[in-house]
Amino acid sequence: MNYTAHPTAVIDEGCEIGEGTKIWHFSHIMPNCKIGKACNIGQNVVVSPGVVLGNNVKVQNNVSIYTGVTCDDDVFLGPSCVFTNVVNPRSAIVRKSQYAATHVGKGATIGANATIVCGHNIGAYAFIGAGAVVTKDVPAYALLVGNPARQTGWMSEYGHKLKFDSNGRAVCPESNEVYLLKEGKVARA
Repeated sequence: MNYTAHPTAVIDEGCEIGEGTKIWHFSHIMPNCKIGKACNIGQNVVVSPGVVLGNNVKVQNNVSIYTGVTCDDDVFLGPSCVFTNVVNPRSAIVRKSQYAATHVGKGATIGANATIVCGHNIGAYAFIGAGAVVTKDVPAYALLVGNPARQTGWMSEYGHKLKFDSNGRAVCPESNEVYLLKEGKVARA
């Protein structure tokens, strides 16, 4: 075993867990999921069958990651955020064949208590504010807040709101990396 798991964690057979990953109290890692290297799975987390988490994914306490979700490297999932996997769930109707995929791009942040409605992609380095309810695709570097979530700006890879000049150029105040806004999309220069 090349990962660490608290004795109260339940890890089902058929999981792939990367080196250096830590799984904390009362978490349940279900069959056939893949968790990358150096991940941190907080307390009381559910990782459902077939979920894929890249390397260095940080999952805070009380997060539910349901079948159909994939997260690239360096994703941050804030406390008590949740992903759905069926658009119209009913207790008496089985819809396992209708699970909708959700992809979270590299370096994205999902804030505390945010809900990600299934079937949408969240772009690389996007930042979903606490309590937001995401009901549509999210562009790379976008900042979304509210219910339903709406875009209020752009974020740097270091997590700072970007202020673009009249030429569509912004500089991250922490990293000094330059970003360009062109035709409604942001990219590093």
